[in-house]
Amino acid sequence: MTTARKTTTVFLTVLCGLLLAIVGLTQRWPTWTWPTLAVLLLVAPAAAFRIALLRRGSVPVSFEEQLTATPVERTEYHVSRVALPSYWEDYNFVFSATVRWYLVESPGNTPVLNPAGLAVEAVLNRARAVTERREPGRASLVQHELSGVLSRMCPDPTGHLQAMAEDISLALLEQDQERLNRLADVRKDKAVWEHQRKYEQSKRQYLGEDVLKDTGSAVVWWLAKNDEHVEKTVADLALLAQLTSAANDTDIPERLQDLVSKQPGERIAPEFPEEVSASAPRERTAADHLSGFFDAMGFTEGDVRRTMMAKQISHIITEQNRHETAEDLLRRFDPPATFTPNNGEEPNPGDDDGR
Repeated sequence: MTTARKTTTVFLTVLCGLLLAIVGLTQRWPTWTWPTLAVLLLVAPAAAFRIALLRRGSVPVSFEEQLTATPVERTEYHVSRVALPSYWEDYNFVFSATVRWYLVESPGNTPVLNPAGLAVEAVLNRARAVTERREPGRASLVQHELSGVLSRMCPDPTGHLQAMAEDISLALLEQDQERLNRLADVRKDKAVWEHQRKYEQSKRQYLGEDVLKDTGSAVVWWLAKNDEHVEKTVADLALLAQLTSAANDTDIPERLQDLVSKQPGERIAPEFPEEVSASAPRERTAADHLSGFFDAMGFTEGDVRRTMMAKQISHIITEQNRHETAEDLLRRFDPPATFTPNNGEEPNPGDDDGR
C-alpha cells in the first residue's frame, strides 16, 4: 500500500509541475520564479507524505476479520472384499467400497486415534443391515441399493465423525454363483416335469373317466373326432366296443357281440406259447380284445404303435386299480427283452430244453 501512495504522489507532483510550467510560459513569469517553483515541487510532496505517516501511527492494520472459516478436513479409506451375510445361510456377499468421513466435535472431547476404523465400522454396519435381508441371487440389484443407502453422510454410533461410502461393488463368490445357477436350472427343469406329469395325468383321466368310460361315451367322442361322419362312426362301433372293454377290463356288451364277430380281419386265435395253445380253449382276455382292435386299425404285429398305445391304455387301467390287467397288457405288447444264454453260443446237444 505504501508503494501505491508513493507512486500516486510522484504522479501528482509531475502533473502539477507541468501545469505550473504551462502557466508560467503563457504569463511570462520572471526568471527568478523558476528555481523557487522547482523547490516547492520537491518539498511539498515530501512534507505531505510525512504528515500522512504521522497521522496513521505505528499500529498495523488487522486483517483478522477477513479470514474465512477453517475448511473441513475429509479423509478416505478403501475396503476390499469384505464378506457380508445374505438372507441365505452360507452365502455371503463380497463388498468393496471407498469410505469417506470427517471428524466432528464430540461432547466428551476424547481424542480419536483411529478415525478410519470408526468410519469403516459405521459403513459396514449400515451395509450389513441391508444385505442380511436380501437373497444372494440379486447381487447386482443390492449393489445399487447400497449405493443409495451409503451415499449420505451419517454419524457413527460414538458421534465422533460422519461417514459415507462410494465406488461400491457387491458380488458373490464364483463357486456360490455357479451353485445358484445349478439350483435355478433344477427348479426350472422340475417345473417343466411337473407340468408334463400333470398334463399326462389329465390326459389319462380324460380318456379313462370320460372318453372310454363306456361304449356310448367312446362313440360320442369318435363322432366328434370324425367331423360328425355318422357312417364312419357306425362302422367303427366294434372297434370302440373292444377298446372300451379293454380300458375298463370288462366284457363286451351282448348287444355288440354280433358286431365284433362280424368285424373283418379279426384274429380269433391270437398267438400264444405252444404249451398254452395246446391246452383247452379259454375265455378271451382284455389283451385279446385289444389285439383285435389293433388288427382292425391296421396296426400289424411289429408295429411300434401297438406298443405305444398299449402302454397308454395300461396306465389308464392302472389308475382304475386293474393292476393284473395292466400287467397282462404290458406282457403281451411290451414284453421284457430276452438275452441269449452262453453269450450267444449254441447249447450242447445233450442239454434238456425243458419242453
